[in-house]
Amino acid sequence: MSGRTRLMWDDAVTGYDFGAGHPMDPVRLALTMGLVRAYGLDRAVDVVSAPAAGDSTLRLVHHQDYVDAVRRVSLDPRVADGSYGLGTMDDPAFAGMHEASALIAGGSVGAAEAVWRGEAAHAVNFAGGLHHAMPGSASGFCVYNDAALAVARLLELGAERVAYIDVDVHHGDGVQAVFWEDPRVLTVSLHEHPRTLFPGTGRPEETGAGAGEGSAVNVALPAGTGDEGWLRAFHAVVPELLADFRPQVLVTQHGADTHVEDPLAHLAVSLDAQRAVQAACHDLAHEHADGGRWVALGGGGYAVVDVVPRSWTHLVGIAAHEPVDPESVIPASWRDEVYARTRQLGPGRMTDGRTPAWRSWESGYDPADRLDQAILATRKAVFPLRGLLA
Repeated sequence: MSGRTRLMWDDAVTGYDFGAGHPMDPVRLALTMGLVRAYGLDRAVDVVSAPAAGDSTLRLVHHQDYVDAVRRVSLDPRVADGSYGLGTMDDPAFAGMHEASALIAGGSVGAAEAVWRGEAAHAVNFAGGLHHAMPGSASGFCVYNDAALAVARLLELGAERVAYIDVDVHHGDGVQAVFWEDPRVLTVSLHEHPRTLFPGTGRPEETGAGAGEGSAVNVALPAGTGDEGWLRAFHAVVPELLADFRPQVLVTQHGADTHVEDPLAHLAVSLDAQRAVQAACHDLAHEHADGGRWVALGGGGYAVVDVVPRSWTHLVGIAAHEPVDPESVIPASWRDEVYARTRQLGPGRMTDGRTPAWRSWESGYDPADRLDQAILATRKAVFPLRGLLA
């Protein structure tokens, strides 16, 4: 296996653009790549542009009639009528929609192929992580589900066990739906409780069906959960499940919208805690996934200047084994780029000034605490199905 990390990037991914005023502003991708370059991380990885996913690849997850509908809307956005989830407020139609979406999907599929074949130790596609798209419809700013496509491609290549960990603030509903009955895929999602946030799914009792019963895991966090609780929940659930499942590849989704400044959600997580989970996923890949097979994706994140670029630059640095010092002063060249693109002032350092810490689950729990209730509900719902103690 090559020691180099692969970073999937093509400037054309910024064509995934729902228009002015939409929260999914593609400037977040351009600014992330700009910050990666400002720290010299592009020299520590192999930057690769993958081909767009073709219809045969998209059909690993999506229905052909849906792909055809996306292509029609891509050619003429005026034909969108809400069918297939296209032309809605969440997913407005735009010219080139198919091409941009297929390019992002191709990046995640290419990342999975490189890791499986041993061409890269780790691979990152921060433009990916579009986890809400369903087999037959767009949903939640997501047209093609590149995360599910990456997992499906790994299975097609011969993987027998793939673990998917999703720490976006929103439930990874599309990926869960695709592999709901597939015991070869363990899907774990930590997200804000569906009572208070889109898409309204992801309760602990959603555990899979048929042969896949016990392969879907959901930790529904109370609104307002901060660093200590978020990290406690992650470490109370994820490591034990991975040790039991023994994945051959770990695929992770790192939506930055758990951050306290994100305008669309209600958790209170810091950049420093996000970085801690990224590092934990890297370590877990080395510990459990055939020596380190790790595909890391982006996802949500709508504080497009202050949060997303810093969070995903940390992700690239960790995957490249060249972690960025949180106390480092962000290069002035990048702050100039921020102002030129957005007329906003960029952040000055790669930290929110927090030192994340948490209490381990083994130290005991408080049955009256809402966070501990959420963790225990997940463990009770799924751990016995896997032969583990709740």
